[in-house]
Amino acid sequence: MDDFLSVAVPIVTLFIGLPWLILHYITRWKQAPTLTGEDEKLLDEMHFTARRLEERLQTIERIVAADNPDFRPSAPDAADREIDFSRRN
Repeated sequence: MDDFLSVAVPIVTLFIGLPWLILHYITRWKQAPTLTGEDEKLLDEMHFTARRLEERLQTIERIVAADNPDFRPSAPDAADREIDFSRRN
């Protein structure tokens, strides 16, 4: 009896449990909602806010760097890097 269970459990798990689990999550993935117009608007607002905060942080870092020559900014200056705005959705 113990030998039967040690063989049956892995076989059932492999041929029934694993495919069921995979198919279950594939079905869930296909039923998942996509982004709505409201979601995209919220993402655009968050992107704009993040960009403004980054500009403010860079301004503060420039002010601190002007007052303290030993200060090292955490990120490169906005002028040092190129941002491609055309890729934005």
